[in-house]
Amino acid sequence: MKDKYYSLISRLLFLIAAAMFVLAVSQWTIQWFGYTFKWLIYEPGRLFELAAVMAIFVITLLLRQIRDILKSK
Repeated sequence: MKDKYYSLISRLLFLIAAAMFVLAVSQWTIQWFGYTFKWLIYEPGRLFELAAVMAIFVITLLLRQIRDILKSK
């Protein structure tokens, strides 16, 4: 049961991190042409930082799942 929650949380965090990464790249790209997303609160660099932090948490959860599987064998 715990593994299902870890899997769900890691997938959700990964999707959020990927979306933040795509937003940051697209924001940087459209800034080259002089446009911007008005609704976007954070700068692209901050979005990259937040996406990296979420990716680290995803990696941690995946490593914890691997450790638990190896312990049970």
